[in-house]
Amino acid sequence: MRPRHPGGWHDGAVSIAIPPRLLRAEVLIVLALSLGRSAVYSVLALAEAFARGPLAGQSTALNPSASELPWMDLIRQLTGIVFTLAPVALAIVLLALTAGSVRQALGDIGLDLRAPGRDLLWGFVLAAVIGVPGLGIYAAGRALGATLEVVPASLGEHWWTVPVLVLQAVKNAVIEEVIAVGYLARRLEALGWGPRRIIAASALLRGAYHLYQGIGPGIANAVMGVVFAGWFRRTGRVMPLVIAHTLLDVVAFVGYALLKDVLGL
Repeated sequence: MRPRHPGGWHDGAVSIAIPPRLLRAEVLIVLALSLGRSAVYSVLALAEAFARGPLAGQSTALNPSASELPWMDLIRQLTGIVFTLAPVALAIVLLALTAGSVRQALGDIGLDLRAPGRDLLWGFVLAAVIGVPGLGIYAAGRALGATLEVVPASLGEHWWTVPVLVLQAVKNAVIEEVIAVGYLARRLEALGWGPRRIIAASALLRGAYHLYQGIGPGIANAVMGVVFAGWFRRTGRVMPLVIAHTLLDVVAFVGYALLKDVLGL
């Protein structure tokens, strides 16, 4: 096992040891630029929804159009994806500072192609394990009036709609699994957190930034967070999680876009 130092793991490459105080500040800044900010806005959105009235009569749209002009909508969708992924690049660079290289940082969180077949297999398995119960929790939340109606895709019908929805799914998977699981786990480990606290923190963060959809999705995603963070704890790989998350979102986004008229949604 590689020796551990306060800023991360050292494998013989040049690395930087970051003092714990700066490391905590780093984590807070990365989260404030990404999923932590989303969590705060999500809580505010849920509070606003409660203030409006019963959640059962309200809806929230994922992947909305960004412009009435199709060409501008496409440009805004693509630029939004790029800028949303910027904190992921930042997190990887920061991990690289303490790992010695970007390659080592990616290896430390299992975001590489060392085992593509196994990663793909486990990605499908995890998607199945999470997907079916997730739908059940969403349905229960709707029945209990604790969940808004979630519209997975509200883009117009264009030649680029499906490719953009696939890219949105990949974007969601990358930012959530890299930051909420891989980056957060490695940094909290360096700060001396135990496995249970790390898994709980990751799960609570994931549940929090989904609360804009209602209580049901918040709980479902927190459960998903426990499973995914626990998986990373055992395997040290986020790639299967990225694959599973992408599959779940592609099915939801693209499936809804293609079938909404057929099913009268």
